[in-house]
Amino acid sequence: MIGFGLNADGILLDPSLQSGKLIAVRTEMEPLPLVVSRPAPIAFGIILFGIAHAYLYRWLSPAWPPGIPRRALCLGLLVFLLTFLFWEFFTPFNQFGEPIGLIAIELCFWALIALADGFAISVIMEQGASSQRRGTAR
Repeated sequence: MIGFGLNADGILLDPSLQSGKLIAVRTEMEPLPLVVSRPAPIAFGIILFGIAHAYLYRWLSPAWPPGIPRRALCLGLLVFLLTFLFWEFFTPFNQFGEPIGLIAIELCFWALIALADGFAISVIMEQGASSQRRGTAR
């Protein structure tokens, strides 16, 4: 939301770069997207997705290589491929006709978000697991 929301008046809504269809959806067609008209439910939803990602991490991480960086990359890649890459292909590219160049820029932002998600969850979960192991070793 910060990367895209604060820059929405810039590159994402520049008519020389963006499809008119996407610009109309974001600025003219009623009802406006919630991220524009009422961002609080979207922010809450993002928190819920983060919690779901933590449960997904807890479920899948035992099968991944040990170590925070490796597991963070595994989760980040999983989130990127199954969420953000699919989203960009299906909605901006397919439905809105967004130019490939902008999709590439957006995918770079999404990759950073997926990595941040993976690292934040990996650090928290691995520190919690090591604290629990230390507590049971006493």
